[in-house]
Amino acid sequence: MREKKTALVTGASAGLGAEFARQLAAKGYDLVLVARRRDRLEILARELSDHYKVQCWIETFDLSDPVAPQALFSALQARDLAVDYLVNNAGIAGPDLLDEPDWKKHQAFYQLMMTSVAHLCHLFIPTMQECGFGRIINVASVAGRIPRADGCNYSSSKAYVVALSESLAVTLSGSGVHVTALCPGFTHTEFHESAGMIEMKNSLPRWLWYSAETVVADGLRAVEKAKPVYISGRIYRWVDPLFQSVWTRRLFKAPGR
Repeated sequence: MREKKTALVTGASAGLGAEFARQLAAKGYDLVLVARRRDRLEILARELSDHYKVQCWIETFDLSDPVAPQALFSALQARDLAVDYLVNNAGIAGPDLLDEPDWKKHQAFYQLMMTSVAHLCHLFIPTMQECGFGRIINVASVAGRIPRADGCNYSSSKAYVVALSESLAVTLSGSGVHVTALCPGFTHTEFHESAGMIEMKNSLPRWLWYSAETVVADGLRAVEKAKPVYISGRIYRWVDPLFQSVWTRRLFKAPGR
């Protein structure tokens, strides 16, 4: 097993992705930073290299493109880079299933939110198994734990990520490869601004919101403990059992955007 390890973070240009990169760099991981916006990745890479003395490689891919996961994997093979830690974080709010008439937009959303996550796990996990070490954090959401009027796409895609992660965790038990679906609640990032949901964000009480630093730290601890699903934020951990209970689940039909 190599002494120096490398972490790959998708959606690394901002928000949770950038915070994952910072906290992993602080732990001594070299980094592969993946996103569409190269300028932001370059700024982050310089920051992390200078501050933590780690190596950073930049790969610009749009994971809503079906060929992107394989192209990313091949690019890292060409660099002779093995990935020990995979953070599937890239994501968007997505189109409304019933209101958006262009089916291609839905296909691109599903590719980004679900298919690319499964594809990257398919590509990178076998080598982790061979090495006897691997960590995979698939960023899901509390939204995937409860029916929500959110356009019928976002929460459904996150529910898939949770189910995929649980299946992988059971399959890989005892192999040294840990898989965790990290389920944050409302988190202070650029997500809501980018999705045009700033009015909704401002209307919610402050105690529902957690920092990106807290969510990422929760995820890093959870995957080390091999927790298949981890709900980030004390408030959300308290209420999640109610969301899952057959007796109370029907009472929770959360409004969306």
